[in-house]
Amino acid sequence: MISVNKREIKKIRILRVFIEAAYQIIEDEGIAAVTIRKVARIAGYNSATIYNYFKNRNQLISFAAVKFISEYVRAVPAYMDQSTDTLERFFLMWECFCLYSFKNPQIYYAIFSEDIGKKPENLFKVYYTIFAEELGKPSAELKGILLESDLAKRASRAIQPCVEAGYFTVGQADKINQMIMLIYHGMLSLIINNRIDRPVEKSVEQIMDYIRTTTVNAVNSD
Repeated sequence: MISVNKREIKKIRILRVFIEAAYQIIEDEGIAAVTIRKVARIAGYNSATIYNYFKNRNQLISFAAVKFISEYVRAVPAYMDQSTDTLERFFLMWECFCLYSFKNPQIYYAIFSEDIGKKPENLFKVYYTIFAEELGKPSAELKGILLESDLAKRASRAIQPCVEAGYFTVGQADKINQMIMLIYHGMLSLIINNRIDRPVEKSVEQIMDYIRTTTVNAVNSD
């Protein structure tokens, strides 16, 4: 995975150019239209230069896709502030995530499920080093979640306050997260493959019913 720090001004500038070129292609033509050659042409570099910064096409696409979730990143703090209850805030976090990912399933799949050649431990941290202005100023707790690229690890961070508040044991939290991940990836796959024909809001309503029911059942089964 790419590494970068704020002092590497030239590297950041070139990374921004490539990521923004890929973003432009995705916005205009869709993810499938992204090619290294096309990105290089828009960016004004030769194709070989891109491989000095990105391992492969999928890795570049994943970085470009992050730019599309800025609306979600801005929305989630206010979404969670609808409640002060720790467990309800956990559910609201998932509801917000599902709402935005189901609106743009290909993008969220590219970020959280696509094979980019190596586990993306620092995808978001690198992205928000390059595009610091897009992160905003979330709370320290939420920032730790938003900077986590691995969805399973994000879920573990998200449920931790519930463990600390006594809603779940560590074992129950792990079980809940595993089941929620399966439910989410299953629903996202159905949406991507056009197996569901209904408004996004209905899909969100259904998956949140599954998530809430799964959570209750996981606790009651112990």
